[in-house]
Amino acid sequence: MIINPGEHDYRNIYKLMVGVIVPRPIAFVSTISPEGIQNLAPFSFFTGISANPPVICFCPMIRLSDGLRKDTLRNIEATKEFVVNVVSEEFAEQMNICSTEFPPEVDEFEESRLTPIPSGLVKPPRVKESRINMECKLVQIIHVSSRQLGGSIVVGEVLRFHVADDLYEDYKVDPDRLKPIGRMGGPTYTRTTDRFDMTRRQMGEIKG
Repeated sequence: MIINPGEHDYRNIYKLMVGVIVPRPIAFVSTISPEGIQNLAPFSFFTGISANPPVICFCPMIRLSDGLRKDTLRNIEATKEFVVNVVSEEFAEQMNICSTEFPPEVDEFEESRLTPIPSGLVKPPRVKESRINMECKLVQIIHVSSRQLGGSIVVGEVLRFHVADDLYEDYKVDPDRLKPIGRMGGPTYTRTTDRFDMTRRQMGEIKG
């Protein structure tokens, strides 16, 4: 099967992409509007960029329903701050509530009954139920496309990590205690309970 994107409906290309790019970690992003309204939304186009300094990115898309930009993006443009919260199995259903396209005046913390707690260096709150939070300041926003399902790249520097004590040892995180989830295609999510290890080989170790 050969698929040329320009020959197909962009909605079908989106379905293809979320089936091809798997599994995807979830950035559960908390922001606050200039008026002080809290916002909380999940994004599965999310990854790390740099360790020195620690920089991450996620990609909010233009909404398919009405062609508008997401509240998260508008809040970050205005305040230059956000928090990325890691999603664990225990509050997956509450995270899913926050994927609803609520109007800007709605506080997703209230809708999902998740608990906002103060951050140390930025104004947006952290999610108490999340075992790992990353307080971030905006580095750059790259607007790739303003069309429906077009996206922007939000790049942020992590100013502070919050990691639950029972997860952490010598800069390593215990995945069995964290129980993170990821996105597959459509409504499907994945757990990380089936894992295997491979050691990266060095030059000279690979023989024909």
